[in-house]
Amino acid sequence: MSTTPDFINEREGRVPVAARADLLVVGGGPAGISAAVAGARNGLSVILLERYAYLGGLASGGMVLVLDDMCNGPEISVRGLCGEMIDRMERLGLCVVPPESERLSDETLWRKWSRWGVFDFHSHVKPQPICYAAAFDPDGYKRAANDMVREAGITLRLHSWFSRAIVEDGRITGVICDTKSGRQAVMGSIVVDATGDLDVAASAGAPFSEGSFIVTTVFRLGGVDTEAAERFEYEEPEAFAALDREAKKIMGGSWDKWWLKTPLPGIVWCNCPHMAGFDGLKVEDLTRADFVGRDRIAALLTFAREKMPGFENAFVIDVAPQIGVRQTRLLEGVYVMTKEDVTQRRHFPDTVARGRDYYYPYRSLLPRDVSQLIVAGRHYSATSSAQRISREIPPCMAMGEAAGVAAALALDAGVTIDRVDVAALQARLRAQGADPGDRPAQNALVAVAAE
Repeated sequence: MSTTPDFINEREGRVPVAARADLLVVGGGPAGISAAVAGARNGLSVILLERYAYLGGLASGGMVLVLDDMCNGPEISVRGLCGEMIDRMERLGLCVVPPESERLSDETLWRKWSRWGVFDFHSHVKPQPICYAAAFDPDGYKRAANDMVREAGITLRLHSWFSRAIVEDGRITGVICDTKSGRQAVMGSIVVDATGDLDVAASAGAPFSEGSFIVTTVFRLGGVDTEAAERFEYEEPEAFAALDREAKKIMGGSWDKWWLKTPLPGIVWCNCPHMAGFDGLKVEDLTRADFVGRDRIAALLTFAREKMPGFENAFVIDVAPQIGVRQTRLLEGVYVMTKEDVTQRRHFPDTVARGRDYYYPYRSLLPRDVSQLIVAGRHYSATSSAQRISREIPPCMAMGEAAGVAAALALDAGVTIDRVDVAALQARLRAQGADPGDRPAQNALVAVAAE
């Protein structure tokens, strides 16, 4: 009886070059879309690679259907392409944003808006203030992303699974992809790793660490009478609280509000169940997480239909095609952001993107040991504890926008991406409607000098 060997030797052979561009962006999620659009609008030829059949990453495929963490009190701290995405989805009728006049702490407004998820969940004020945030439909994000990419003249290659980086003498020159047509090489003068898991940088030899956090199989329910459900929540608070606790117990954990409204009537989205102990880089764990998540969803639906007013006729519309992985590989770049940098609102002279009230230095996007590579997204250079509280979608889009503009400035000046004039980058971003964080807010801790 023959035994299976532990390893198989591969003969890669010659791989055809499918495309070349000034800027190659790997990963078509929020950060990658922003990097590609920013690069193209600043004069670069751009290729955007995405493994799935759609754009949007965890915003659309993971169905994380609120864009938040972009307000520092009343100040909107993430603007630029993220704001444009929101505006476009609003015009499609697939996005809801509280009007400016209703962004405050008020019991009536809390009842009106909290089930949309558009409140400052970090605030200690009660009720928590309604803020600038966007509740959207996943197909709305895909449609807006398609329009932005098409209008910018970007070469989009969907169904292209990253396989490995092409590195020559410490400089990345492109990537190999697996496709239905076979293995293909795609080349770029500068490469953006927007994979979310640091796939490109890790393959290229950049130092990184590994972390983990809860994962989620987000799902949507239809047939929900949201008016009846909210009426029960506010008119029978004790009964509601008891049932809500039981629902969360069935799921094994969730955020405070486990269901939220969407722009489509009768349809709610559920950013749960929370599942710990799964490695987002392991096939076995991702497979098991999908099974566990669906089992919990089925149990919750049975409970909700039997016990919760407003959910009597609820049914599962869909489970997100992408599992909600929050943390895997993290870059160990030129600067590694710490939890204290985030919580103390530390400002850096080379800040190029903002989150809620925290700042990303340009150095946190730059890998060590690999030239012409920049990262954008949740896998930026940070400790595990820092990343957990600074990984939301809007700041990831801000990072992507900064990376795309930086690539244009580097190629225009004939310098490598790590030698970009940061002051010029900040000025270009601000001129184009973004907030690069070059002007610290009043509550920022201003560093004396760059590290």
